[in-house]
Amino acid sequence: MDLDGKLHNSYTALPEAFYTKMEPNPVSEPKMVKWNEKLAAHLGIQQEGVLDTLAGSTFPQGASPIAQAYAGHQFGNFTMLGDGRAILLGEWQNQSGEKVDIQLKGAGRTPYSRGGDGRAALGPMLREYVISEAMHGLGIPTTRSLAVVATGEPIYRETELPGAVLTRIAASHIRVGTFEYARRFCSELELKALADYSIKRHYPEIADQPDTYVQFFQAVVERQAALLAKWVSVGFIHGVMNTDNMTISGETIDYGPCAFLDRYEPMTVYSSIDVQGRYAYANQPPIAAWNLARFAEAVLPLFDEVPEKAVKKAEDILREFPRLYRKSWLDIMYRKIGIVNVRDGDEALVEDLLEWMEQAEVDYTNTFRALTTGDTASMEQAEGFRSWKERWEDRMASEGIKAAHEMMRSFNPNVIPRNHLVEEALEAAGNGDYTLFNRLCEIVSDPYGDTSIDPKYTEDPPEPEEPFQTFCGT
Repeated sequence: MDLDGKLHNSYTALPEAFYTKMEPNPVSEPKMVKWNEKLAAHLGIQQEGVLDTLAGSTFPQGASPIAQAYAGHQFGNFTMLGDGRAILLGEWQNQSGEKVDIQLKGAGRTPYSRGGDGRAALGPMLREYVISEAMHGLGIPTTRSLAVVATGEPIYRETELPGAVLTRIAASHIRVGTFEYARRFCSELELKALADYSIKRHYPEIADQPDTYVQFFQAVVERQAALLAKWVSVGFIHGVMNTDNMTISGETIDYGPCAFLDRYEPMTVYSSIDVQGRYAYANQPPIAAWNLARFAEAVLPLFDEVPEKAVKKAEDILREFPRLYRKSWLDIMYRKIGIVNVRDGDEALVEDLLEWMEQAEVDYTNTFRALTTGDTASMEQAEGFRSWKERWEDRMASEGIKAAHEMMRSFNPNVIPRNHLVEEALEAAGNGDYTLFNRLCEIVSDPYGDTSIDPKYTEDPPEPEEPFQTFCGT
């Protein structure tokens, strides 16, 4: 089934300053290398007949493909950006009424390419596929990947690499940076049009409420607080939390130099470009607050005609972010150690465990997995663990040990996309062998499932010869 006549693009109802009509760039020898059958079934899209469309060689009849304009603070510095290698084909609605964007990433040059070739390498596109599907399996709001198509054409970075196009599915691609762009380069009427569109698409329940734009800001802050809590609870490090990589919908977007914690070290940085550690694991919540402050600055004219009153409204909401985040994070962490009925002292139980984990230099995911399964023998000899375990077991007795462990199984994954396994799978795929990649995708899509998985996917990673690094893949 092809996509002819089935895509719409409500974004083009916005002023033309927000986008450029743009056709994808054809490729020579498209080949489907990864198709997401489960996501396709959910959307009601069949693989037959879509290869050329998802490669960018054709676009569906009736579609109005565009490249979106936006800006953003990258590592704290404001920059004019936009879809430099992505084309939004349009919006798809499935039979249950869910509406999503279908975007091609790596589809060629656009007016926002800033001198780039607009193409993408196969490795980073496969990386986004496996990590985004892992995040979905973990229950974390995220964009998803429908397909990866090899283009049959090389691209040139430091070396020659095989090219690819990724089909990204998202609630929308509206970013904090989209609003920064509107505030800096558009009129207030255009800014208002963008806000109205975003509210209608993502927060329709507040559309006719008093102080609608203030409530809109409040809703985005709440979603981001909940999202960051989920990231941190599973050890996820985004790696490049620029404001153009923070969505209004509350989905995780852009899986460039992302990775997951192995050993618990709060200031872990994997991204090769984050030389100052701005986006370190533990820095992510305050950086999210910083990004939201930039969002507040962008929409401030909509809050109140009196600037002082508008600032006061924004500050009151921003002040709540640390509390909202902390509450969401603790709610998850309590359940990771089997607590439902919170009591005095439970917060210290969480914090003391994390302090011990840091001092003992243990694996983050596998520590919680061991507590869940009861197999803590490997940790018993570590200084400080036994005393913490005794406190925890006393606490579990009052919760009901069996019920506690049942709940923990829903909050502590058996597997994550281990960094060394991702790299191993990508290297093999780059050489044409997708066996490891397909198996890894299968495993991480069900992270809370079968505990009898091949130990390769659950054991602590080997000590690397050199510190592990991730790269942006641009």
